[in-house]
Amino acid sequence: MNFSNSLEADIFFEENKDIIQAKPFVKWVGGKRQLIKQFEKLFPEEFNNYFEPFLGGGAVFFNLQKKQSFLSDINEELINLYQIIQTKPQKLIEFLEKQEISKKRFLEIRSWDREENWNEKYNKIERAGRFMYLNRTCFNGLYRVNSKGEFNVPFGKYKNPDIVQKENILNASKLLNKTKAEIKLQSFEQVLEKAKKGDFVYFDPPYDVLTESANFTSYDKSGFGQDMQRKLAEVCKKLDKKGVKFMLSNHNTPFIREIYKGFKFEIVKARRNVNNFCIL
Repeated sequence: MNFSNSLEADIFFEENKDIIQAKPFVKWVGGKRQLIKQFEKLFPEEFNNYFEPFLGGGAVFFNLQKKQSFLSDINEELINLYQIIQTKPQKLIEFLEKQEISKKRFLEIRSWDREENWNEKYNKIERAGRFMYLNRTCFNGLYRVNSKGEFNVPFGKYKNPDIVQKENILNASKLLNKTKAEIKLQSFEQVLEKAKKGDFVYFDPPYDVLTESANFTSYDKSGFGQDMQRKLAEVCKKLDKKGVKFMLSNHNTPFIREIYKGFKFEIVKARRNVNNFCIL
């Protein structure tokens, strides 16, 4: 669901009261919100359960609103945020409402992961609040960590960032519960364990690099090179043999075309050249 103006959105939700007015609550590099209209004609018309193993901002999940969803990612702090929004949204809102928006407070919260055993020292609500606060106030909403796994994006210059997003968090919580979303910290390979014939999987992995200079760590500290791209392609082939429907986004490179030879390709035009996707 992607609307050209607020009036169009209001009319749609008034006519479709069963659809929850929720949208991605985090900014995410490579997020698909702006491409949803192009994606909608590529989604299968009918399918059973929905799987999204590279969750990120979850734009496709928010668009499909399928009755049963399996959402996963290898970013521990991101998954913790989704889990807290599903189970304790009001506690998260209360934490965020207390936070001052300033460079000083930003640096204080950012420094938490420099402390020994920090993810045990701070509870899950505080960690979820930290993720949301940093995401809404850091430069361009980037998520980037150094080799030690420490968040290292600088403070952004925003006039009045909405770090709380109260209505959206509450609506997102409703949607996560309505779809009985199973939210797990796990790698994409594990989709093979649960996905069955008639299910639909959307993969949005880190993309094959267009140039050497484009290869920077932005999502986590593990990296995702061509060996992992090949491994993902093998998972897709196994799913296809099981009768599981899948769609995958990546850069339109010779390497990607080679490892997915035999599948259908669709070119989707993005606003930025760096995000010229190839859909399978």
